[in-house]
Amino acid sequence: MADVSEVLMSVLSTIRVPRPGDRVHKDECAFSFANPEAEGGIYVCMNSFMGFGTQYVERHHTKTGQRAFLHIKRTRKAQDKDTNSDPSKRQPTRFGIGIEGGFDVEQEQYEEEVKIVLFPDKQEVTLDDLATMPDVVRERLSLSIAGLKSADSVCHTLQVQQWDGEVRQVSRHAAELSQLDNGVKIPPSGWKCDVCGLEENLWMNLSDGKVLCGRRYFDGSGGNNHALLHYQQTGYPLAVKLGTITPDGADVYSYEEDDMVLDSKLPEHLAHFGIDMMTMEKTEHTMTDLEIAANQRLGEWEVIQESGATLQPLFGPGLTGMRNLGNSCYLNSVMQVLFTVPDFQRKYVSNIEKIFSNAPTDPTQDFKTQVAKLGHALLSGEYSRPAFDPEDDSSEPRGDQLGIAPRIFKALVGRGHPEFSTNRQQDAQEFFLHFINMVERNCRSGENPSEAFRFLVEERILCEQSNKVKYTQRVDYIIQLPVPMDQATNADELQEAEHQHEEAVAAGVLPPPMPRACIPFDACLAALSEPETLTDFWSSAVQAKTTASKTTRFASFPDHLVIQIKKFTFGLDWVPKKLDVSIDVPETLDLSSLRGTGLQPGEEVLPEVAPPPLMTPDVEVKGILGSHGNEDDDSLYSPLLSPVLDDSIVSQLYEMGFPPEACKKAVYCTGNTGIDAAMNWVMGHMDDPDFSAPMVLPCGSSEPGSTPTDAISEEHLATIVSMGFGRDQATRSLRATSNVLERAVDWLFSHLDDLESMEVSEGGRSAGESEGNREPPPGPRVRDGDEKYELFAFISHMGTSTMCGHYVCHIKKDQQWVIFNDHKVCASEKPPKDLGYLYFYRRVTE
Repeated sequence: MADVSEVLMSVLSTIRVPRPGDRVHKDECAFSFANPEAEGGIYVCMNSFMGFGTQYVERHHTKTGQRAFLHIKRTRKAQDKDTNSDPSKRQPTRFGIGIEGGFDVEQEQYEEEVKIVLFPDKQEVTLDDLATMPDVVRERLSLSIAGLKSADSVCHTLQVQQWDGEVRQVSRHAAELSQLDNGVKIPPSGWKCDVCGLEENLWMNLSDGKVLCGRRYFDGSGGNNHALLHYQQTGYPLAVKLGTITPDGADVYSYEEDDMVLDSKLPEHLAHFGIDMMTMEKTEHTMTDLEIAANQRLGEWEVIQESGATLQPLFGPGLTGMRNLGNSCYLNSVMQVLFTVPDFQRKYVSNIEKIFSNAPTDPTQDFKTQVAKLGHALLSGEYSRPAFDPEDDSSEPRGDQLGIAPRIFKALVGRGHPEFSTNRQQDAQEFFLHFINMVERNCRSGENPSEAFRFLVEERILCEQSNKVKYTQRVDYIIQLPVPMDQATNADELQEAEHQHEEAVAAGVLPPPMPRACIPFDACLAALSEPETLTDFWSSAVQAKTTASKTTRFASFPDHLVIQIKKFTFGLDWVPKKLDVSIDVPETLDLSSLRGTGLQPGEEVLPEVAPPPLMTPDVEVKGILGSHGNEDDDSLYSPLLSPVLDDSIVSQLYEMGFPPEACKKAVYCTGNTGIDAAMNWVMGHMDDPDFSAPMVLPCGSSEPGSTPTDAISEEHLATIVSMGFGRDQATRSLRATSNVLERAVDWLFSHLDDLESMEVSEGGRSAGESEGNREPPPGPRVRDGDEKYELFAFISHMGTSTMCGHYVCHIKKDQQWVIFNDHKVCASEKPPKDLGYLYFYRRVTE
């Protein structure tokens, strides 16, 4: 033990005690998905607090010289049979994950064993051995071990998903609710509807104490609508569901607000009718109970998840499941599909040893390292092993598998992003484009797998007054197909169902579900290719607004084509909703009719004259990068240049009721690309504190470079650099947005074209230090080829909007369709190709 003591004394200065804010990776290896429950456990560097599996710990020791590691090994405890057999102790009571009463994300309990391992000889020091160490060694090691054990790991912080399915707001009627002094006193039990005598689903109106039954469902169950009718007659807004009252609260519904709400004075309001909230016990399901039960029973969304059939579990290379980190099914589905594309396999998995060898000091913050780690895990089959049910004595494998939990990857690709950094459900299409953007930034030089999806779109605009044309090309990665609802093949059935729906609403009955509209795929393609009428087009030929038509075609065809069915739209109240449609998407496509032709003989081109600028008053800026001058030579900047905004788009937004300054920002930040893009920007920034404030352009408040360097947050700089941007780019964005991180990230995404000449970093390294210091090719590089494609994958969405629901992907592997439902991977029997949201095609090779 003397030798060990001497070694510990020699490395004592390198052993640190975790402090608040330190990132402790003790639940996941930086280079693999090894964890403390794995066979070899995990080694935590006692200096950097990075975690490593047995395969990579010696690499870290050799590269950094660090010798002291805390080895953590967990083994599962035998579970309490009595607890497992009690359904009340296992069923969730809140619609959330990782919260008390919610869905348990860590059902198994583990025993943990820790010891210090000294490299390179792998000398072990147990906790008992510490008692024989010199005081200075024992105290330092004990503090470090205790700090590491008590510190929240990065993975744990990400795992505890603090969300509820329903976030209720305090009712505006609660504080000043008027209650009648009518002498009504409600007994603690034995309630009946005052009108029909029903004894379940009873609601007490908090204004007059009337006990009445709830709403009738379309199948005749639920109630007889007497509580609703009472509100319609009296206007008394709040009702409490009897049987849900406990000392912790109750279900309260606001008829006027048409939602479940919180009553800030509930004890007082109940006491008015003789109900002592502190003595009440729950006797009936709350609305959240019913929602959870419905999701557990029906939430499999039978068709898409093929839950009506007993699916055969699959295991092996390329068949690795990904665990759902609360609401990460959108990420899981997209990454499963991307790593079936040869370009991504070649870039990240084939080069994994080189990538890992060149990884920076903190590989958890390096984009290329984490993508390679994920890709290898999905393709190798190393983690595609059956999960065993500890409650099943036969130890037969379940249908799901161990899979991987990509917590570090999710944190990295979402870091600094206002949406993907959260635990809320997101749009798979938006995440696909977000990830492609990150790949683009990190592959400005060298092989770029995003080229597999990149193509050119040709837009032809015909001025109908002058008959002159304008051709433009833009880069895109996805084609969006509109859904022409008026082309439904079952229009008569839909019309009859709508009539029945209106009758049910008029009768106060919950209507039956609507049938699904059947839309031909050819109708979607036709809607894409039809000319679009532009009513407020500024014609440079006639120097005035006129009508024009815009036609969209492919200028090139990519190796892999992504098609989005535009199922998500906005209702008349601008509330997002989803179109319930079935589309007969074909297995093979021939898009040759959609290839652009370019300028044709006899066509006359519109003159290149800019429209009159929409001036932004009281804004003095030096200029707009990309329009005048460049980063190195700003001599061409105009001292009073204001942005050129498409005033027709600004006007359309303003007519919808949005503040004028917000309308200008939306059009500016989306680069005059159209009403849809501007509308999406508005909907995504309505909660910004400066949403209605006067528009201030980047660098508008001062000369570039005039902001003191010490005013820029180093933490914000590090965050942006970790996303793949260069330090100069990060500094520029923070200066342009008053050092506000989220605004700076948004600014960068809105100015990608302006940043081409600036450095791009990979995990903090400049582009010149990576990929052999090669210069990026000039302009967008696209591949072009035959227009014939075959379907190889599709992602389906279940739910009413992108803000909720679930994503599943189907991928064709060796001519067999496979369903990837998070960590469940099975052979698909009836792939629901007609209900997909994103479709992935690959070029058919002759």
